[in-house]
Amino acid sequence: MMTRRQTLGSALALGATIAAGPALGAGMFPVVETAQGKLRGLSSSGVHIFRGVSYAQDTSGSNRFMPPRQIEPWAGVRDALHWTDVAPQIPGNRQFTYADLIMVDRNPSGMGEDNLSLNVWTPTLDDNAKKPVIVVLHGGGFYSGSGNSVGMDGEQMARFSDSVVIAINHRLGAFGFLHLAEFAGDDFATSGTVGMQDIVAALEWVRENVAAFGGDPDRVLVYGQSGGGAKTSVLMAMPSGKGLFQRAGVMSGSALRMMPPEMASATAKRLLDALEIAPGDARKLQDVPWTKLLETQAGLEAADRARGEAPRSFAPVVDGIALPRHPWAPDAPDVSSDVPMIVSSVLDERSYRMIDYTMDEDGLLAFARERLGDRAEEAVAAYREEDPDEKPFLLAARLDSDLTFRRGAFAQAELKAKQGGAPVWTYLWTQPSPAADGRYGAVHGIDVAPSLYNTRGALNGSSAQANELAAAIAASWAAFAANGDPNNERVPEWKPYSPPERATMIFADDLRVEADPRAQFRKYWSSPQR
Repeated sequence: MMTRRQTLGSALALGATIAAGPALGAGMFPVVETAQGKLRGLSSSGVHIFRGVSYAQDTSGSNRFMPPRQIEPWAGVRDALHWTDVAPQIPGNRQFTYADLIMVDRNPSGMGEDNLSLNVWTPTLDDNAKKPVIVVLHGGGFYSGSGNSVGMDGEQMARFSDSVVIAINHRLGAFGFLHLAEFAGDDFATSGTVGMQDIVAALEWVRENVAAFGGDPDRVLVYGQSGGGAKTSVLMAMPSGKGLFQRAGVMSGSALRMMPPEMASATAKRLLDALEIAPGDARKLQDVPWTKLLETQAGLEAADRARGEAPRSFAPVVDGIALPRHPWAPDAPDVSSDVPMIVSSVLDERSYRMIDYTMDEDGLLAFARERLGDRAEEAVAAYREEDPDEKPFLLAARLDSDLTFRRGAFAQAELKAKQGGAPVWTYLWTQPSPAADGRYGAVHGIDVAPSLYNTRGALNGSSAQANELAAAIAASWAAFAANGDPNNERVPEWKPYSPPERATMIFADDLRVEADPRAQFRKYWSSPQR
């Protein structure tokens, strides 16, 4: 007796045979021939969709903690109609309104170690079309999220921008960034960067195959928000990524430094101890069920929180091989000096992490004192002068955003501009979110959906105003992918960022370019004593 999935697969295969006929790429279920074999996708109102395309092998067993291994070619036609599993990860905390709004942990699939896959949306299957290619790296730090999530859907962007859009899945957490070089020998020398090596492998797949999906392998934009921006920052310092992408974008995720090997080794030792595996037997980690490994990682992080400490999480390791240096410290990486960039932030990034929505002026001052000591009153007065009517909660979030996200974004833009190899553009999104009665302001992630022309995002709403801003930012990313320059007819003239002018696009009701916006805070937080 056939299962429901087998029955569906048979029906789809029959439909593809009837619809596609003898020609590749025809009908409702188009077939594309890649270097590895033929793939069957789905057409939706003029956009062709290929889900769950494997770019490397299953990462379980002897492949765990190893660099990604090439997928074996196959005979016949494989369906690319279903999402693959996503990387093992700890589910998000949905009790918070913000987490529910962004749906970061809503994946239309399960978890597992056969997760090195990508999803493709394309307006054409003409292999001579040479459309721009937009590769999206998902957020969620280096520990959660997926290219299958609702926020990474590229169908609207492919249709709107006439570009090929690709979202990537890769290894996360301990599976992607457990540094075992000290314990398991040379075979594991780069185990602390395999999650980033996955992204390189996906980009190699893009270079080899994207022309068959209508794309131009010489016009590839890689960008992402939050963790996706951090991954882009790291990718720009990896020699193996050289030549695989020609433009880069970092949205609210400027990562200047990564994990030192000595710190990463200590974290690995802690995990080994929790699993009662001697350091000399570290290879036994490849035999531990993935559920046990994930549970152990979660337990260690929970113990840190219980002690009031920040969890010692996993992130790319400066291993001297795959990642030879800190990505953006002390300077911009030479390996990507010829790659133009967009670097951005949003005004109230940190409001998503704060829970005291009813904070009063005394609470704001106390919040500032925790961070600034006897300079708190001076800082609060400056933030209050900038926005006399704003809620104390959002001024606190803004202060924290300037200290964290925006400080990194400023530094990265300054370093890229100083390098002089390729231009950098910057933007600041200030339009507040209408969600939760406007509680969050211009919160972290508010520009994600619009950047892919997804106008149904919960953070943004679907007003005419929201749709206009989505069209403006999506058109800017599309132009950047196509030309290496974000200027387009929907935005005012946008000059590259360079001192002393520091031109910055402001995405708000009154879309505009400002010279060095909020300069007083940039200077305050950039000074060495801060």
